[in-house]
Amino acid sequence: MTDTIIDLIRHGEPVGGRAFRGHNIDDPLSENGWQQMWNAVGEHCPWDQIISSPLTRCLAFARALAEDNKLDLIVEENFKEVGFGSWEGLTPEQVKSDNLQEYEDFYKDPVNKRPPGAEPLDDFCSRVISTYQKVTADKPGKQLLIVAHAGVIRAIIAHTLHANELGMYKIKVANAGITRIRLTNSAASIEFINGTL
Repeated sequence: MTDTIIDLIRHGEPVGGRAFRGHNIDDPLSENGWQQMWNAVGEHCPWDQIISSPLTRCLAFARALAEDNKLDLIVEENFKEVGFGSWEGLTPEQVKSDNLQEYEDFYKDPVNKRPPGAEPLDDFCSRVISTYQKVTADKPGKQLLIVAHAGVIRAIIAHTLHANELGMYKIKVANAGITRIRLTNSAASIEFINGTL
């Protein structure tokens, strides 16, 4: 087989539950988050290499899986989550309570109505996609696992579909959900989103 299979898995639930955790928040996985991750991969470990965000909610599981299966682990700084600026660490309910208009504007136009101080979406997508192309290049017949964040996975899905950045936040990426992309000589295709093995 000369295809390259890329599995993307989002980290499980972090300590503290749902919040805007960008690259400035490094909460670890909760006990439930760890269970979600192990449940998602089950007894399977078909990967030749694991690549992870440097943030604890991804890296701790990636390291454990790599050690258990004696796999090579690469940590990619550019796979950290998008920066949410002044929303970092806040729950959606807190943002809506403090500034409902700002919250609604963001979800209508996440490209031009970023939270104050947030990383520009085009900069984020550029760093993610350039790194994704680098780590997946020249890997025929290999199966890779990328342990990352919802934003990173959305950016890679949008890139694969040739979709613009405005549509990224319309893609739901579940905690511990697996997305599979198959790279052939001629094209890339998405086989499933938010699956398990």
